[in-house]
Amino acid sequence: MFTWVIHVLPRPTPPPVRGEWGGRIDPGLALRAIESVREALRYMEFGPPIIHRGPGGEVGVDVPLMYHGYALDRVHYDPYTGSPSPKGRPVRALGVTVDENRVLEAMNSVLGELRVLDAAEYRGPEEAWAVPLAWRSFIIAHVKVTRDGRELVPDYGLTEELRRRIL
Repeated sequence: MFTWVIHVLPRPTPPPVRGEWGGRIDPGLALRAIESVREALRYMEFGPPIIHRGPGGEVGVDVPLMYHGYALDRVHYDPYTGSPSPKGRPVRALGVTVDENRVLEAMNSVLGELRVLDAAEYRGPEEAWAVPLAWRSFIIAHVKVTRDGRELVPDYGLTEELRRRIL
């Protein structure tokens, strides 16, 4: 006759999850983030357009919003109207020719009309604020700011994409 002995091993402790669960967010930090973006706005510029060409001849254009050599966000450009498209609405145009210089010229004229909205979205997984930039009645970009509201957070993926295209 056999006797079975079962040894129960202790469960390993799972790794912790980064960030806070619950807790309070100080509204003053959101205000500081908004002010940081306002101060940085005068140093922002548009980088070289990223032109996407599809197999059916469709064209999409994104223009990176730059700050001291880093991309903050991509702004969708509407080749039909020659102006920015709202965030979340990338335009896929057919039968148009896109001239990079004309895109940059149009976007540089938009730069003087950009304004920082008096609100911020908190993105928990990233522990960062997203402060919207508006042109006329459209939100066209979000600028991420650290949780304490003091530093801008670049879009590192977009920055690397630009560096690969330029070099």
